[in-house]
Amino acid sequence: MSSAYRKPLICSVFIAALFSMSSHGQAHGVEPFKGLLTPESVIQAADGKVYVSEINEFGKDGDGQIRVIDHGKASVLVQGLDDPKGLAIIGTDLFVADKNRIWKLPLNQAQPKAEVYIAASDFPQVPQFLNDLAADANGNLYVSDSGDIMGSGKGGAVYKITPQRKLSLLIDGKADPRVLAPNGLLADAKGEQLLIVDFTSGVLYNYEVASKRLQEVASGFGGADGIVKQANGTIYVSDWKNGKIYRVENNKAVLLKDGYQSAADIALSQDDHHLLVPDMKAGVLDVIRLK
Repeated sequence: MSSAYRKPLICSVFIAALFSMSSHGQAHGVEPFKGLLTPESVIQAADGKVYVSEINEFGKDGDGQIRVIDHGKASVLVQGLDDPKGLAIIGTDLFVADKNRIWKLPLNQAQPKAEVYIAASDFPQVPQFLNDLAADANGNLYVSDSGDIMGSGKGGAVYKITPQRKLSLLIDGKADPRVLAPNGLLADAKGEQLLIVDFTSGVLYNYEVASKRLQEVASGFGGADGIVKQANGTIYVSDWKNGKIYRVENNKAVLLKDGYQSAADIALSQDDHHLLVPDMKAGVLDVIRLK
């Protein structure tokens, strides 16, 4: 992932410490990690640990959790969340988008306690479905509210949160009717541009923060969920509805892998050559070797 589109301050430890790949996406004969409880998002931290948000029973408050995988062994980091989804790391803090609020977990503590970083009341209107998180190198967070994603497929918005916890609306359907249910986000290092994939339309956009210009990059991603970008410029998008992973070639969606039950919020390993795929309904974290 290039510095222009990389979630900052995440380590360069090879994912091979956890998974060494075979041609079938397995780790030198080791199966991808199984037994997860409705995994939605994944991210790798500076020490090589992999964090996974687990929704568990969707819509049931208090049964969500964050699990950490360290050298192939998993443990629960924190419990008592609702429907945790998008993850981002800034420094030694893990941020979690959960329903209508954002949590902060200090990873430099042996037993971190989740604290509310942004409450529902901090938004101009109570979010319907907080979904993905992204961060830039200046410590700003970006969060998508996918709106009525399971109903009308509209009503979404994208917000920015500064390190001082100042929240502002970047774009919503009132500003641009193409914004329906924004899901996956990816910020450039300076926070000048933001890639957004929309779950309802399956369209990938580039949003220029200063000019507020929304430009279509590619389409055809079905129920678009997560997004990453390699150092060579290749963009990958997951399709939750159809269980597929796409790469973007010449502004077109090209199938990379299918067969998932529900490919959720993907992440890149820090060697830039492995894609981590939470299969939500299957309860599996898969790994795809990239070029």
